[in-house]
Order: sequence, then C-alpha cells, then structure tokens
Amino acid sequence: MVPLIILAVLVLFVLFSSFITVTQGTVAVVTMFGKYQRVLKPGLNLKLPVIENIYKRISIQNRSAELEFQAITGDQATVGFKAMLLYAVYNQEEETIKNVAFKFIDQTSFMQALVRTVEGSVRSFVATKKQSQILALRREIVEEVKGQLDASLETWGYHLIDLQMNDILFDEAIMRSMAQVVASNNLKAAAENEGQALLITRTKQAEAEGNAIKIAAEAERQASQLQGQGIALFREEVAKGMTQAAKEMQTADLDASFILFSMWTESIKHFAENGKGNVIFLDGSTDAAKRTMQELMAISKENGGIGGVGKTAVR
Repeated sequence: MVPLIILAVLVLFVLFSSFITVTQGTVAVVTMFGKYQRVLKPGLNLKLPVIENIYKRISIQNRSAELEFQAITGDQATVGFKAMLLYAVYNQEEETIKNVAFKFIDQTSFMQALVRTVEGSVRSFVATKKQSQILALRREIVEEVKGQLDASLETWGYHLIDLQMNDILFDEAIMRSMAQVVASNNLKAAAENEGQALLITRTKQAEAEGNAIKIAAEAERQASQLQGQGIALFREEVAKGMTQAAKEMQTADLDASFILFSMWTESIKHFAENGKGNVIFLDGSTDAAKRTMQELMAISKENGGIGGVGKTAVR
C-alpha cells in the first residue's frame, strides 16, 4: 500500500513539475545541466521535470532608470546632469535572449555598466565644449550618447528607446554670472530698442513740424497774394470811382476840393475800421482842416488835377 502511495506522489510531482506558466511580458530561459536549452514564451509551457530548469525570467517590457552625475567642460566648469534612460530588450529572438541572460552575472552588473557607459559618453562630449554652450547643446548631447550607446547595448541584447536630459545644473557662482550676463544683454537690448523708438519719434516729430511750417508758409504766401490782389482791386475801383466823380463834378461846375475832402475822410474811416490800433489822433481844429485841404489841393495840382490823384492812388 505504501509503495503505491509513494508512486502516486511521484507521478503527481512529475506531472505538475512538467508544466510551467510564463507571465505575459516576460520570457523564461531554460537550461539543462547548466547549459542553455531553449526559451519559453508567455503562457503554459511543458518542460522535462528535474532535468530542465528555469535559469532566468527576462522582462521584455520597457524599463527606465534615473541617472545623476557630473561632468567637466573644456573651460573647467563643473556641470551636473539629471537624466532619464528608457531601454528595453532588443527583440525576442533566441540569440538576443541568450545575450540578455548570460552577458552579465546579474541585473545589478548590467545597470552599472549601462550607467557608466552613459556617463562616459556625456563626459567625453562635454569636455570638448565650453560651459556657455552646454545649455544650447541638450539635443546634441542626447544624440551623441545614443550614437555611442546603441552599439554596446545591442551586443548586450538591449536597445536605447529614449534618453532625456531633465536638468543641467552649474555651480552657484556660474549660475549667478550667467544670470548677470542675461540681465545685461536684456538691458542692452532694451536700451537699443528705446533709442530706436526715440529716434523714430523725433524723426516723425521733425517731419510733422517741417510739414506744418511748409503748409503755414504756403498758406501765408497765398494769403499775401490774395491780400495784394484785393488791395490792387480796391485801388482800381477807387480810381474808377474818383474819375467818374470828377467828371460829374466838372459837368456840374462844382469845386474839386470836395472830392479831395471826401477822399481824405474815407481814408480816415478805412484806417479806423481796418487798422489794428485802438486810437487815431487827428487835429480837428479849423487851421488843421484848412492846412490839410491846401496840401491835398497842392498834390492834386502837381498830379494834373483830380484825375491825376486817381492815377497816383492806383500806383
């Protein structure tokens, strides 16, 4: 009875140990007597009990790692880097899985090699650049690391999906000096912009003043021209009127001094209406009026009578 029980237990053990489940997203590396045998895919798999062993389960999903290290630039400035590394098993082919399983003794050794390779690539690139160039070369640094890392990772059975330089940090003194440089450049640009704006404003003001002076001069010229034409027409009409009046008074046998007196009073009236002053001083005595009439008569005789006065007025 006991041997049957033992046999049944052995059969059940062999039966259950012949089946193995591989989780989705992983593969299992099988060895026989310590030698690589085959790769088991996700799902339920069969293996030889006792003889075949599961050496390692390998995740084929994406993996990430955060790196933090320092580098020295060509001008001896210390730069700190914080990076995120995204990588995965290159493919599920048998040779690739063998490289992943047997190239490194464990995952810790692989990560150490991976981190040191990334750091070495970044440091060798940064050593050829100046600290003022580093911030603008973020993309170039990533491309340089990828170019050097892909070949090494492929021999290990992995490939680099992405590398991101999250932070690039300098010493505090360098950060302050860089901030001062940026601030001074901003002030310089602001001063240049302000100078250009002031130049444009003053240029436009000068153009506007010049145009205003030109317009005012043109308007004054036209006003003077019209004023001169008006005075000429006025004199012409006065002369015509005086000539006509002189002819009528000669026909009526009237004294010509009346016309001269009328001309004088009309002139005084014109001065009073159109002059810019407030007061006109006249001598209203009899002697002054007599003297004025005598002077007007003398002028009339010198110019050939009333008609001559009209001609003189026109000139």
